[in-house]
Amino acid sequence: MDANTVPTKRLLTEESVGYNRQTIDYIQRAAAHGLYEIRGLGAKRALPSFDDLLFLAASLSRYPLEGYREKCISKTVLGTRYAKRPIELAMPITIAGMSFGSLSANVKEALGRAATETGTSTTTGDGGMTQEERGSSKTLVYQCLPSRYGFNPDDVRRADAIEVVIGQGAKPGGGGMLLGQKVNPRVAKMRVLPEGVDQRSACRHPDWTGPDDLAIKIHELRELTDWQKPIYVKIGATRVFNDVKLAVHAGADVVVVDGMQGGTAATQTCFIEHIGIPTLAATRQAVEALEDLNMKDQVQLIVSGGIRSGADVAKAIAMGADAVSIGQGILVALGCNSDSYIQDGRHLSARADYEAIGTAPGYCHHCHTGRCPVGVTTQDAVLEQRLQPEVGARRVRNYLKTLNMELTTIARACGKQNVHHLEREDLVALTVEAAAMAGVPLAGTSWIPGRHDAG
Repeated sequence: MDANTVPTKRLLTEESVGYNRQTIDYIQRAAAHGLYEIRGLGAKRALPSFDDLLFLAASLSRYPLEGYREKCISKTVLGTRYAKRPIELAMPITIAGMSFGSLSANVKEALGRAATETGTSTTTGDGGMTQEERGSSKTLVYQCLPSRYGFNPDDVRRADAIEVVIGQGAKPGGGGMLLGQKVNPRVAKMRVLPEGVDQRSACRHPDWTGPDDLAIKIHELRELTDWQKPIYVKIGATRVFNDVKLAVHAGADVVVVDGMQGGTAATQTCFIEHIGIPTLAATRQAVEALEDLNMKDQVQLIVSGGIRSGADVAKAIAMGADAVSIGQGILVALGCNSDSYIQDGRHLSARADYEAIGTAPGYCHHCHTGRCPVGVTTQDAVLEQRLQPEVGARRVRNYLKTLNMELTTIARACGKQNVHHLEREDLVALTVEAAAMAGVPLAGTSWIPGRHDAG
C-alpha cells in the first residue's frame, strides 16, 4: 500500500465538528421543508448538572446517623409567608404541572392517586382542572398560565394552591403548544377551541406587563381564595436573580424556578436546546436572590428541570431549595420510553408503534404527535387505555417513595436529622464549570471559581 494514500482514507471518514451528521441533517430538513422542528421532552445536549456535584458524608469530623434506628424528617411546608393554610407535604418532592391535553385523563388520575398515597402534591398544568385529577388528589396546585385555557374561578377556590406561570424552563419567553391531533372533543370543550386545530398560546399574560401588575393579580387571587391558599410564581430560568427578586416583590409565597433541562409536551427544538440556563446555575442564583432580600426563611423555593433521582433532590436542597418538582422523571416512571405496556394484566410489546412514528424506546420525544405507544401523552381513545390509572399510580408511587428513601439516606450519611438541614457545606464539585455555577468548592480544594474571597 502506498503510504501517501493513508491520510486521504482517514480524511474520507473524518466528521466535522461544526458540520457533523446531526447539523447536516438539520440544515437539509430546513432546506427541504422551510419549517422548524417541534418536539417534546427536554434538552438533549450535555449540560452541567447535579451529577457534577458530590456529597461530603460524615466520618470523624461529622457523625452519621444510623439508618435503621434514627429518624430523618422529610416533612415540608410550603406557603408560609401570607397563606392562612400553607401546604404540608410528607416529602420535598412534588409533581410538576402537566396539562390534560398533553397527558390523558387516565394519567392525570394516576398522578393524583400517587401524590395522595405518598403525601405530596400534583399540579394541573394548562387547560384547566379535570374531575379525575381533583377527585384523586388530596393536594392539588392549580396553574394560571398566559393562555387562560380552561381557567375557572370556582376551580381556583377548589385548589389547595395557585401557581402563576410566567415561563417554563424548556421554553422561557415562548407560549404553550398543543397540536391539533391532541385537541379531541373534551380538550376542545375545556379550552374553548375548535377540535383538531393547533393551539399556540400567548407567551405573556394578557393583563399585566410587569411585577407591579403581577402584584395586583396576586392580590386578586388572594381575595378570591380568602387568603387561604399559597400563591406560587413559576419562572423559566434566564435572568434568575432579578426575576426571583421581582416575584418576591410581587407577593409570592413560593417561587418555582425551572431550569433548561425541564421538559415540555411540544415546542421548537431551538427553544429546548438554546434558551435558558442549566438548573444548577439557576438554583444558586435563586437562593442568592432570596438571601439578598433576607427572605430565605419566609419565601420557599421549588427547583425543577432535570431532577431524576433522590441524589438530585438532596443536592438541590443542599444548595438551598425547599422542594423540587419533577415532570419528565414522572413520565418515565409511568412508562414513557418503555418497550412494553400493560393491558389486561399482560405485558405487550409497543415496538411496532414506536417504529410507526420513526423512533424506538429510549429515543422517543414524540409527545407532540399524540401517538404515544404506551398511552401517556395521548388523547387517542385506544392508546390512552394502555395506561390504566391504578397501574400508573403504583409505578409513580414506587418512584416517589424510592426518591425520598434515597434523599433521607443521603441526609443521614451527612449527619442530618432533617433533610432540610442539608447545606452547601456538604457539597463539592467535580468540574470547574459546576463549581462556578453551583457556588461550591472544586473537590479537594477550597476554591470556588469566580469568588474573589475563595481560599
